[in-house]
Amino acid sequence: MRDILLQAAGLAAIAVALIHGALGETKVLPRATIQPIRVRNLIRLVWQAGTVAWIGGGVLLIAAPLMESEIARHWIVVTLALVFAFGALANALATRGRHFGWVALSAVVALAVAGY
Repeated sequence: MRDILLQAAGLAAIAVALIHGALGETKVLPRATIQPIRVRNLIRLVWQAGTVAWIGGGVLLIAAPLMESEIARHWIVVTLALVFAFGALANALATRGRHFGWVALSAVVALAVAGY
């Protein structure tokens, strides 16, 4: 059961990352007035770097049960739970809790910890 929870955390992390990337490109970045254009492009790439990193974290959560190493499982879960918890806290503080992102990121943390 804990393997399934950990893999569900990975799938949720990938879903959250894809939503993050899509919303950034369709809602956030088009409205931003950032000059010069190279700085705007840098902000876009940094935004998407987070998306790629969260997808990578999701893949690791999915793969952790297949590694047959409790040490690897431990460090993958601990590290990614902290990463996603930081994202959840930052999102909740920045949006004063009015954005669903912190709930989605918290769900990833809860699933990962439950699958630990």
